[in-house]
Amino acid sequence: MNRYVIIGNGTAAVGCIEGIRTIDKAGSITVISSENRPAYCRPLISYLLEDKTTEKKMSYRSDNFYSDNGCTVMYNTNACEIDTDKKCVLTDTSSFVPYDKLCIATGSSPFVPPMENLDKVEKKFSFLTLDDAVELKKTVTTNSKILIVGAGLIGLKCAEGLHAITKDITVCDLSDHILSSILDFDDAMLVQKHLERNGIKFSLHNSVSGFCGNTAVMQNGEEIEFDILVTAVGVRANISLFKNAGGQCTRGITVNEKAQTSLEDIYSAGDCTETTDISDGKTKIMALMPNAYMQGYTAGVNMAGGSRVFDNAIPMNSIGFFGMHLMTAGQRNGELSHTLSENAVKRLYFDNEHLVGYVLIGDVKNAGIYTKLIRERSPLDADTKEKMINTPTMELYDAQFRRRTLESVV
Repeated sequence: MNRYVIIGNGTAAVGCIEGIRTIDKAGSITVISSENRPAYCRPLISYLLEDKTTEKKMSYRSDNFYSDNGCTVMYNTNACEIDTDKKCVLTDTSSFVPYDKLCIATGSSPFVPPMENLDKVEKKFSFLTLDDAVELKKTVTTNSKILIVGAGLIGLKCAEGLHAITKDITVCDLSDHILSSILDFDDAMLVQKHLERNGIKFSLHNSVSGFCGNTAVMQNGEEIEFDILVTAVGVRANISLFKNAGGQCTRGITVNEKAQTSLEDIYSAGDCTETTDISDGKTKIMALMPNAYMQGYTAGVNMAGGSRVFDNAIPMNSIGFFGMHLMTAGQRNGELSHTLSENAVKRLYFDNEHLVGYVLIGDVKNAGIYTKLIRERSPLDADTKEKMINTPTMELYDAQFRRRTLESVV
């Protein structure tokens, strides 16, 4: 009987478990989880601050998911070392967990840049896990002054969530515009103005140099008072465990299309890996739930002796702020078709006959069709391309494409 071990307990781990069980119903599965809770939907943590969801409702699978799939979960446990010769994992509880096949799904951790006297700030938080959100919610009051360092997706969702409790929220960032990893300046300004109308303040092209008590001294000399600090600058892939075992990695763990690593019988999936972006052909970290699940599922199938590939990863974001919806996917290079209005943006990017990226702000309908076209590299003739830009409908595409789109989860 095969012994499967998964390090990590997020979206990729769930995909891996389900992938294994499509092939092997009997093998043992052990999950090593650094968190003390079942897998949950991480993007929902900001909604917990607003009381729009509960910890229970955030569960990624049912209460009996692990028992139904014959899994042993080692909660509140960290993997410390992988012994590839003995094929076992050493944990911080001094346990040795043997494996025949191993999947590393360790995710990512917050990146905190150096800021003088940061260690002396009493009430400081990250905003990446459910525990972070729970502890932050316990601390914030209606009179709290919040400073969030980082105007990316994590920082802005945190700002929106906290706005339900307190209205004094300032977000700073080194970039001259918000959401700089997914939007250009003009599109970012549309979103920023919407956030400002809802009471969020910004200090951009500027960041914290250091702290003096509960005062942040900014790089331009400005001073911002706060009661609670949230650092949301970004994340880094958790690769040290694999790297120390002698595995090949750069910014993330290197895997092939079968989710195999450079080490025998070791697979990897999710935010800790680097994969090829089919929209531009570049290898990069794409820390996204859909990619994590599909890659985890692929790893599980192959670990159990099946055959599956994950070869259509793309960067993709779907998010909303105070009722304004935003979706992006693929790259922002190539032939551009755009439609602009006061409160909405549609930008479609083409490489000859292929759609390779889009930005939708305000009106995000048809995003599923666009995403599918990018993932499948579906060719578009001139007539279909023009109609898709102006009035996209499923009827524009052949029957096979329509069936695949309607039967799959994008």
